[in-house]
Amino acid sequence: MKLVAFMQAQNCSNYPASWRHKSGMPDWDTPEFYTRIARTLEAGKFHLAFFDDRLAIPDSYHHDYRATVKYGVRSVKFDAATIATIMGMATSKLGLGLTYSTTYYEPFHVARLFATMDLMLGGRVAWNVVTSLNDSEAANFGANQHLDHDLRYDRADEFMEIVNGHWNTWEPDAILRDRDSGVFADPAKVHRLDYKGRFLKSRGPFTVPRSPQGQPVILQAGQSGRGRAFAARWAELIFTIYPNFEVAQKSYASMREALGDNPAVITPAIYPIVAETRTMAEDKMAQIEKLARPEDALILLSEVLNYDFGSKAMDDPFTQEELDSLTGLRGILDRVVQLSGKPNPTVADFVKHSARGTIHEFPVFCGSPKDVADEMEKWFTEGASDGFVVAGSYLPGSYEDFVRLAVPELQRRGLFQKDYAGKTLRENLGLQMQGGRPRGMAAE
Repeated sequence: MKLVAFMQAQNCSNYPASWRHKSGMPDWDTPEFYTRIARTLEAGKFHLAFFDDRLAIPDSYHHDYRATVKYGVRSVKFDAATIATIMGMATSKLGLGLTYSTTYYEPFHVARLFATMDLMLGGRVAWNVVTSLNDSEAANFGANQHLDHDLRYDRADEFMEIVNGHWNTWEPDAILRDRDSGVFADPAKVHRLDYKGRFLKSRGPFTVPRSPQGQPVILQAGQSGRGRAFAARWAELIFTIYPNFEVAQKSYASMREALGDNPAVITPAIYPIVAETRTMAEDKMAQIEKLARPEDALILLSEVLNYDFGSKAMDDPFTQEELDSLTGLRGILDRVVQLSGKPNPTVADFVKHSARGTIHEFPVFCGSPKDVADEMEKWFTEGASDGFVVAGSYLPGSYEDFVRLAVPELQRRGLFQKDYAGKTLRENLGLQMQGGRPRGMAAE
């Protein structure tokens, strides 16, 4: 199975209450915090650590940011490229991925940033492609509102064509470094892109040669119909969220069908809580659960659906008009309607069934090393996953416990690697090295 650590370059993990945990390290604003985690993950032979990101702090709840800042609900957001590079410099095999938006950046900039990181880190970089989802992000970049859902993906397709095109404009053997003749590179093996699309255009030539893995690995998390079509075309590793094993099994089969010939790795998110005994793990989980505040869920629901969840009473059902107005991550609405059994769920239903702001947003695998490995083995061997995105309930302790206790049990069962297959992320994920010149590229 493939293991990916779900990171955040912020004051808390995915679990917004993690900063309140007494065993959580308070130096989340230092490089030492991230390098400790990086070394732990590499010791545990994790394939990849990837950073989720938003380009705004949550401020849709009561149309204000004060509650977010007061309760520390993802209220600090660093530039993930900087943090990932720091972690990469402290390791030699661990893959490093980060989220960059196709909506608010230019393709050439993204292509150059990731190509440079990939070269400097020896071919260990991945790009988590997102189209962005909330209106606060739009406001930070001078836009009045977000693009429509499908239109964002149409633009993202062009964005990907440009980025991949630029990555392929330097042929693998273009650089000669012939000091005697004074020839640095063969100009016949470096090309312009000259891309012109409906939304975007970019000329080139590109400014960064290839890395040892050819080009960065592409991650994607689209689960809508349009998102699946995008993933089928571009993704090499897919991040998903399933509420339980039964849904995961059905959704995995559906995703595989949508992917067609694309052999992308599918990894759902989990929260593992592991201790020496089941009782100790359950006690640990109880301590973690009680850290969450009601505001955490309401702030994060408001952010992800672009709707002020403070404007309605907890037992008030949403009208159809209100449901139609929800934008952002529509998968949350689908999940709440499905699990509540109500076409018009209440605010309380959203809080309960989305589990936003709690450790139950993802399945929790709680228990002894055997208990946790049993659950992971079931998902992996019975057609629900190709591995897992492992979220931390507090940092860095939850990763240290997982590496110390769960990883050896998975290795003993032959379910997880005892060492890295190679030096690049593509080698370690079992993906092909990328290369070759895209069709339609202008020759120089």
